[in-house]
Amino acid sequence: MENSNEQTLDVIAVGAHPDDIEIACGGTLAKLAHQGYRVGIIDLTNGEPTPRCENPAIRIAEAQAAAEKLGIAVRKILTLPNRRLMDSFEARVELATEFRRYQPKVVIGFGNKTPMASPDHYQAMLITDAAVFYARLTKWDEYFSGLPVHTISTQLYFQLLYEPPAGEHGTSIVVDVSDTLEQKIESILCYQTQFPPEKRRVLDRVRSTAIALGTVCGFAAGEAFTTVRPLGCSDLVKTVLP
Repeated sequence: MENSNEQTLDVIAVGAHPDDIEIACGGTLAKLAHQGYRVGIIDLTNGEPTPRCENPAIRIAEAQAAAEKLGIAVRKILTLPNRRLMDSFEARVELATEFRRYQPKVVIGFGNKTPMASPDHYQAMLITDAAVFYARLTKWDEYFSGLPVHTISTQLYFQLLYEPPAGEHGTSIVVDVSDTLEQKIESILCYQTQFPPEKRRVLDRVRSTAIALGTVCGFAAGEAFTTVRPLGCSDLVKTVLP
């Protein structure tokens, strides 16, 4: 899954399983790619086993196809265990190593628990939070394959369909994904094992959520994020006007 050209990335989105990122913020990542940014996805697990997938290689191939739909420069699937994902020192180090390798300016990840959905999502949030911190720690080179320290400038939380409403952590941001909503839907459809015809109603929920978020801001469709710290600006008018 790794791009052989290990250049730096502008943005890395972290999910627990392949398809988390596409559902949560695929439109935003596609838009960033169109704007010329180098975007990466890191899945902490391969998402298997699941009822309709006979081999993890199938899910990995689906993830690669989805990444190509979105214009993702690098997608990596780590080897942490699905259904048993836990925040641990080893998991933190494994993700922080990838942050040091690709040196992103922005990291996007889970921002809340997902009641009645996978508990892996919340564990992914804890792992990501810690890895952002670990990536910049000095005098710990032996844990990170000798890769240099890296300070991530900005961390954002995305909102998955199953999460409580955004806003707990800080300022809400809605990205206009009017032009990339269909690209997002196409990327989700790459996961044929996860979204057979009888489960396509999930796509209706994805679309309606995007439309509802966009409507609030005057867009045809939007995706929501929250910041872990307040965002500053030097020109208030330019910042707040659409």
